Amino acid sequence: MAKPKSRTATTVLVLQGGGALGSYQAGVYEALAECGEIPCWVAGISIGAINAAIIAGNPPERRIERLRAFWDLASSRVTIPSLTRDGEVRRWFNEMSAGIVAMTGIPGFFEPRLIPPGMLWPDIPQAISFYDTAPLRQTLLDLVDFDLLNAKKGVRFSVGAVNVLTGNFVYFDNREREIIPEHIMASGALPPGFPPVFIEGEPYWDGGLVSNTPLQYVLDTSPNGGLTIFQVDLFSARGRMPLTLPDALQREKDIRYSSRTRLNTDLNKQMERLRDAARRLVEKLPDELRDDADARMLAELPTHGGVSIMHLINRSEMNESHSKDYEFSRYTIDEHWATGHKDAHRSLHDDRWKGRDVHASGIATFDLTSDL
Repeated sequence: MAKPKSRTATTVLVLQGGGALGSYQAGVYEALAECGEIPCWVAGISIGAINAAIIAGNPPERRIERLRAFWDLASSRVTIPSLTRDGEVRRWFNEMSAGIVAMTGIPGFFEPRLIPPGMLWPDIPQAISFYDTAPLRQTLLDLVDFDLLNAKKGVRFSVGAVNVLTGNFVYFDNREREIIPEHIMASGALPPGFPPVFIEGEPYWDGGLVSNTPLQYVLDTSPNGGLTIFQVDLFSARGRMPLTLPDALQREKDIRYSSRTRLNTDLNKQMERLRDAARRLVEKLPDELRDDADARMLAELPTHGGVSIMHLINRSEMNESHSKDYEFSRYTIDEHWATGHKDAHRSLHDDRWKGRDVHASGIATFDLTSDL
């Protein structure tokens, strides 16, 4: 494995939610590690929170092994290879695999309840979810070193969830609290499949209900100074016009969970330009106006000193449908992993990325696989 590069910028890995598609993120991380791009901060939502915990909660030399252990376990129920890569046979195979998951669950992740929720008494978490996520807690304890995850000088770790009672979005950050398995499980507790996770008496659901990408949190809470952000999205905001009802269901899900990736980065670019303009304006003011409270507030607006964001986006294949986020066959999981690995390697070696000005102010975004 290549040694981490010496750099002044903070390297951040931002991981979106997306169920079975999350093996794409594991492939991306493998490529980043091979190229020496070792993050010092990992932020995730839902399946991105699980991948983030495995990365931050293991030493660099064990991370790929642990990620592989999780994804091999999750995909162990359907291991029959597809008869073809594309076409209707492959789509049928994918739908069959997703159906098996819906009926039997995922090893080490979730399992169907013996008693359907409609037959249970109200006022208990089991009555509002179809699956039990207790197996995930044990998997996290097996694959994540929580002492390392909570080490003061370790990798910064942040995961997002939603308070069921208030609807407020919250991040659990190891710089502010001790992280336990429940924080990670809460980030991925997507209703009505999964039950809310209680933390200090408060119920939490999947953070993707509010925002499926933790980029804004990273920008809002990062220290002043340069940032190199690898944002790994599992749903593409852009796509083809649907031709069938399953296509329409898939496209709706893509739009809903892509969290308007480009809109958010474009908005942050504009805000960064406004901050720079405000500071330049204050410098032009006469001395008697620089002490004005409004001028001081403008002068104190934070700046990141240059942000480079590489977008790595898992784009839909022709054989996928709306069930792609719970299609956990080994064949498909390995495909997503390989695609993430390939996309990251290609992007890291692209001259537009290698030749960027890392000292330039503002936010620069790079989506280097969009034309493939």
